[in-house]
Amino acid sequence: MKTTIVGFPRIGENRELKVQTEEYLAGKLSFQELEAFAKDLRKKHLLLQRASIDLVTTGDFSYYDSLLDTSVLFNVIPERLRNLKLSDSELYFAIAKGYQQDGYDVKASPMRKWFNTNYHYITPEIDDNTQIKLNGSKPINDFLEAKQLNLTAKVVLTGPMTYLKLAKFAGNKGVNDFVDSLTNAYLDLFKKLSKVDCKYIQLDEPILVTDLESCDIELFKRIYDKLLSNNANLNIILQTYFGDVRDIYQLITSMPFYGIGLDFVESTTTLELLQKYGFPNNIKLIAGVVNGKNVWKNDYTKTLNILDKIREKTKNVILSSSCSLLHVPYTVTSETHIDEEIRSRLSFAKEKLLEIAELQQLLESNNRSQELILINNTKALSRINKLEKADVQDRVAKLTKADFVRTPDRETRSKIQQEYLNLPILPTTTIGSFPQTKEVRLNRSRYKTGKISKEEYISNVHTFIKDCIKLQEDLDLDVLVHGEFERNDMVEFFGENMSGFLFTKFAWVQSYGTRCVKPPIIYSDIKREQSITCDISKFAQSLTSKPVKGMLTGPITILNWSFPREDVDIKESAIQIALAIRDEVLELEASGIKIIQIDEAALREKLPIRKADRATKYLDWAIPAFRLTHSGVNAKTQIHTHMCYSEFGDIINEIDDMDADVISFEASKSSLEILNSIKACNFKTAVGPGVYDIHSPRVPTVEEITDVIKKILTVIHPSKLWINPDCGLKTRDIAETKASLTNLVQSAIISRPLCK
Repeated sequence: MKTTIVGFPRIGENRELKVQTEEYLAGKLSFQELEAFAKDLRKKHLLLQRASIDLVTTGDFSYYDSLLDTSVLFNVIPERLRNLKLSDSELYFAIAKGYQQDGYDVKASPMRKWFNTNYHYITPEIDDNTQIKLNGSKPINDFLEAKQLNLTAKVVLTGPMTYLKLAKFAGNKGVNDFVDSLTNAYLDLFKKLSKVDCKYIQLDEPILVTDLESCDIELFKRIYDKLLSNNANLNIILQTYFGDVRDIYQLITSMPFYGIGLDFVESTTTLELLQKYGFPNNIKLIAGVVNGKNVWKNDYTKTLNILDKIREKTKNVILSSSCSLLHVPYTVTSETHIDEEIRSRLSFAKEKLLEIAELQQLLESNNRSQELILINNTKALSRINKLEKADVQDRVAKLTKADFVRTPDRETRSKIQQEYLNLPILPTTTIGSFPQTKEVRLNRSRYKTGKISKEEYISNVHTFIKDCIKLQEDLDLDVLVHGEFERNDMVEFFGENMSGFLFTKFAWVQSYGTRCVKPPIIYSDIKREQSITCDISKFAQSLTSKPVKGMLTGPITILNWSFPREDVDIKESAIQIALAIRDEVLELEASGIKIIQIDEAALREKLPIRKADRATKYLDWAIPAFRLTHSGVNAKTQIHTHMCYSEFGDIINEIDDMDADVISFEASKSSLEILNSIKACNFKTAVGPGVYDIHSPRVPTVEEITDVIKKILTVIHPSKLWINPDCGLKTRDIAETKASLTNLVQSAIISRPLCK
């Protein structure tokens, strides 16, 4: 029995790739220097894989995003960027981040969540004039690096069907018009890989775990009939993950793949499909049995039981991770501050390589000593009984239906709030955070390392807030924020102020590009032990007569951007967090805060991929959990929420059912596509579709934002429209922020007469 993984983290043990890439983007490093560093990093990761597994993975490295790499590889360049005189590296990052210099002012490509994860991909943009062809050699170069190390390696690529289904088409042409040219481009690559003695290629097709229609199945067959019959003697692995392939299982197992990768972690249906239909003996079953999305140690007893059932149907098995290890941190060995009782139960990417190797050893030796199984099984259990909280569990048990309903109804509240807040038509605001300057980061760092006292730290935060409030007043924004200078991350900050969360020092995970996050780990019952934001919010409000929003992160986002427990129902954890946030909401209201924003940026993230599973397995508790956070406030208090970088059209009614008063959406990068869904469902919540993209350094013009507002007004009544950016301003600098918000306010002023 052999072993492999779907993919490996590329950012490095200490975010080395992030640091070096940002140095390049800042002009402090040449691209040649960045390339040399990246080559060394890839070598390190290849050798790390070789120490534990048989078939190493190459080609999954990226400076920004794998889908972006695929676009550049096959000449899919947005039309607005094709005629720019840029180097290859400048063009690559211009697609991801936009470009504003040398007389050019070009938007970045849209960014979207990668299925049900917090990873973001750069959406391919295909127009009628796109000429798809092989236009690069990255996979070949990556493979040659592994070959030079005498490694048995497979090349990983985004599969053509997933690529086409996630692409955005502009013009009259669609998927069927480009399928042949894309398939031919893959075949051209296959030929070149074969010439350098590549034997294995892995095509990632997670789109196969979504609900497929007959036309999708025909598309798949059209692509893979051609690829498999002209594969240049390559062994093609079809890799799926994030769920099951129920709609296409019988078809793919009838086709001449070398191997098929199936996820046995995220969906029990995969095993059911195998037991019902069997599996061909001439195809390798690449069994994803080690969880690539959570950090708890593998339960060997459970996994060996699954593998026994798999081997009843086929002995031709390769052990693997359930998905790429991109979604977990690098290694737990650096987390020496964590209590050993907990740390021994954790497994990050490096440790998961060892788990796969140990499972292989157990299966090949047929020596399943109870001692080895019990040791690992004990460490896999995430519940630590001494840390359970009876009062929290009791509070959850006593909740009634009334606790999830806010009164009076939204329409009545809207009238009360308009009179109470007295805001102008098209009120302007921001999403929450302001630039995290060098001074802000230094203040936090010095406090954490004990170089300054808590009093000095808070005093500095107050200074930052004063400057932020003054800036917003000078800009004439209508609803202000305090800037979030006391926060490192919107989830980590709240988790640090609740019991039940474990925090790492080095467990970074890539979210997008050079943006990395350190998700908390939930290991026990969750409770708000003390006030979290009230003092800061009261201070900010004392500086101005304009309303300052209280800024909170919602329970579903906290849960989805953490590594959850595996020993309790995820719904229970959600309700516990909701109760903690509810306590904070009520204290903010009692402190005189008139507007409270409870961000749910990640609401859609853990939405089941299969539509049939959404209502009963997620939305039936996720939406009520949010309502629980704010159902206790009075009618005058205005509740906002925010969502970003996902497609919300298919759950727009459920979002309306969250019963917030105002919701802001990411919209500019998706060309305001959310408006169609809002119009179609008669959306009742007031909305703030983002009028410009904050992830790009470019400053939008007044004319540009005014045109966006005009477009929005054709769908949304002026009385229900807010004007705001796409997301928080944390990653921008002060100059960009000031210029962009100046234009935003001016555009709102220009647009207000249109509303009469």
